[in-house]
Amino acid sequence: MNFQRGRSGDEPEINLIPLIDVLLVIIIFLMLTTTYAKFSGLEINLPTAEASKQNEQPNEINVVVTAAGQVLVNKVPLPVATPPTISEALRRAAGEAREPVVVINADAKATHQSVVDIMQAAQSAGLVRISFATQAPP
Repeated sequence: MNFQRGRSGDEPEINLIPLIDVLLVIIIFLMLTTTYAKFSGLEINLPTAEASKQNEQPNEINVVVTAAGQVLVNKVPLPVATPPTISEALRRAAGEAREPVVVINADAKATHQSVVDIMQAAQSAGLVRISFATQAPP
């Protein structure tokens, strides 16, 4: 027997409005309490290192980069400091030496691009052992 003849069955529904309100309050709270770190104010002073000086090896190629961007390979200045000319000078300096080490002595105020050019030139010359020279802090 059906005693609820004229009544239609109401489907239960979930009201989403309070859920959306709570989520918006949480998002606003997270946006207000989040801190953002800025890395634009980093000051980097290079190069200094605490290391003992090693004896000079005969299998080294010393490359010096001045603050003005001039490049010297084994104390011989290069007229133009482009990767192809540096690569050719490194090949000549390496000669018949077996796996020479390229030691880059870059001034602290030298541009990063000039050091990258030397590394690129060493790679194109087939020299894979690269080292950077630093000075001890005063």
